[in-house]
Amino acid sequence: MKGLIQRFATVQRIQESFSVHPIVALTGPRQCGKTTLAQLLASEDASATCFDLESAVDRRRLENPEGALGQLQGLVIIDEVQRLPYLFEALRPLVDRATNSARFLLLGSASPQLVKGVSESLAGRVGLVDMTGFSLSEVGATAWRELWLRGGFPRSFLASDLTGSTRWRESFVSTFLERDMQQLGITIPSEAMRRFWTMIAHYHGQVWNAAEFARALGASQATARRYLDVLAGAFMIRVLPPWFENLKKRQVKAPKIYIKDSGILHNLLELGSERAVAGHSKVGASFEGFAIEQLLTAVETRNAYYWATHAGAEIDLVIFRGGKRFGFECKMSDAPGTTRSIRAALDSLRLDHIWILYPGDQVYSLDAKISVLPVSQIPEMIEEMGKS
Repeated sequence: MKGLIQRFATVQRIQESFSVHPIVALTGPRQCGKTTLAQLLASEDASATCFDLESAVDRRRLENPEGALGQLQGLVIIDEVQRLPYLFEALRPLVDRATNSARFLLLGSASPQLVKGVSESLAGRVGLVDMTGFSLSEVGATAWRELWLRGGFPRSFLASDLTGSTRWRESFVSTFLERDMQQLGITIPSEAMRRFWTMIAHYHGQVWNAAEFARALGASQATARRYLDVLAGAFMIRVLPPWFENLKKRQVKAPKIYIKDSGILHNLLELGSERAVAGHSKVGASFEGFAIEQLLTAVETRNAYYWATHAGAEIDLVIFRGGKRFGFECKMSDAPGTTRSIRAALDSLRLDHIWILYPGDQVYSLDAKISVLPVSQIPEMIEEMGKS
């Protein structure tokens, strides 16, 4: 049953991090299931203590971190930790004590504040674990189209019908703009950010052009970049950096931009059904972004790039794993084949293999180093890569 989906992979990463760190920072967008997962972990530890910093009472309890945390044992969970940045510095002497037996799980919905606090105060003491919405490995291969259409936020995916899912996503966008940004200390007017976010949706999968966005906003390029950083820092968009090296080709050096959750993308584009998605001009870009997010969730790497030249050669994703280079191309096609662009990427970047991901259900080879793979089989493919 969908309601019994477990976040086993994330739990395992948290446990592995706790084996070497006294603190684990679990970061991800609002409503992706961080609190539910933390409650699951707490239920297995009789001595667990939880603080929710959206609660005024818990914020007051932590005004004196030494008194509130100093004598605790077992698992200590602090939810929405970015709301009290001074806790990062306060935790350092606590976990450095020889008598400390507590493990701290910090949940955060905004990466800039959390990463800044970690880098300045908790370096060497904390393990970082990223969390997303549901992935293919959690919902199963047969549910991939529903996951693509609705997105991975649990309440959106688990809604009883598509209408309920769409309404939840509409509410999520409004709440993020009208409440969450203020709680994060972001003073950008909600309507300005909504307009910018919608513009990103229409540019989904394209190269970032600060000047073009600035003109559309009637603002400076620095302002456009700030808006981009805000949405990226809140895990709403992915800024995919370019890969470039010393080649005899003019390479693109600006990042690509994607809405991270495909369901949110479809809402911003006002696409309320699978037929509407299939008939929209951004259907290929939507599929590409979905496949990239599933790949990066499965492979668990921060070394991910795209590659493109000004002459037109391009590969959607390049990752480095086990000393090898792998490329991925996403095609919304019934039977994709190889292209000059794919072969140019294979030769220029010296890739060990390229997978072409598509919405079909058959695996086949185009070349010794080029394979076509259904998007539903990403988890199995990543598992095989790990064995090689």
